[in-house]
Amino acid sequence: MAPLLELRDVNARYGQVQALHGISLTVDQGEIVALLGANGAGKTTTLRAVSGTVRRDGEVIFADKRRTGGPEAMARAGLAHVPEGRGIFAELSVRENLRMGAYMRRGRSDFSAVTAYFPWLTERGHQQAGTLSGGEQQMLALARAFLTRPRLLMLDEPSLGLAPLVTREVFRVVGELNANEGVAVLVVEQNAAIALDIAHRAYVLETGHIASSGTADELRANDSIRAAYLGY
Repeated sequence: MAPLLELRDVNARYGQVQALHGISLTVDQGEIVALLGANGAGKTTTLRAVSGTVRRDGEVIFADKRRTGGPEAMARAGLAHVPEGRGIFAELSVRENLRMGAYMRRGRSDFSAVTAYFPWLTERGHQQAGTLSGGEQQMLALARAFLTRPRLLMLDEPSLGLAPLVTREVFRVVGELNANEGVAVLVVEQNAAIALDIAHRAYVLETGHIASSGTADELRANDSIRAAYLGY
């Protein structure tokens, strides 16, 4: 079976600065893949290259088709991207934020499917999104993305600014969406330990190149990966 997502020799630039150098990676159907690396390694740019929000060349193949369009075309193809900083509409209500996510989905929006994973949304629907806690905002961003019924969910630093207990809850929900709904996940995460706990495979990026890759267990057993990213 072909991968759900495949990047072939992808380069990306910001003006004259080249941020990615020949990135090649895959995400299979129903798989969780983590992108690890230091700040500036190219992790966020890799997600942007997939969603079409950065200048790129090389091939991005998603759902068996070579993709050259921008974020709207990718969303219609089944990609949901939760950016760093969550990207919620702070002045809108929780319910209005969810409706914005449902806009890309054809047919009626099944809010009950979302509240099964995020039950607190039911009683907080009229609350202004900007008044939610950081963890609640991250959960809202996840719920909004899930409403599009994506085949692939891309998450950029979902633990950013969150307490460890809240981070574990966010990743628990991501794991449930993957296990119960079959949603593939490509996650950028500074907390390598928690990312490897949930991921099937991972890639390590350094200065826009893939430095290493393997299963989560293989990377946890790698001495250099442990020393650089896991702290032991």
